[in-house]
Amino acid sequence: MKADAIVRLEAIDALIDKLGEVDAERFVQMIKKENFDYTRWRDSLWPGKSVDEIHEQAIAYEQTGGGK
Repeated sequence: MKADAIVRLEAIDALIDKLGEVDAERFVQMIKKENFDYTRWRDSLWPGKSVDEIHEQAIAYEQTGGGK
């Protein structure tokens, strides 16, 4: 398991790669400002999927070189 600091850095890098610096910062600010409920947010991203199913999809995606 990666250290929290590494996960944070990689997440920010992923946001910047996908959104660009300005929109990545906007996203972080939106999350910080709002009464953010991760569970509700996750459910809207992957409706009807369990955490285990999402995890399996993430592993399959990584194994196929996804995101690189």
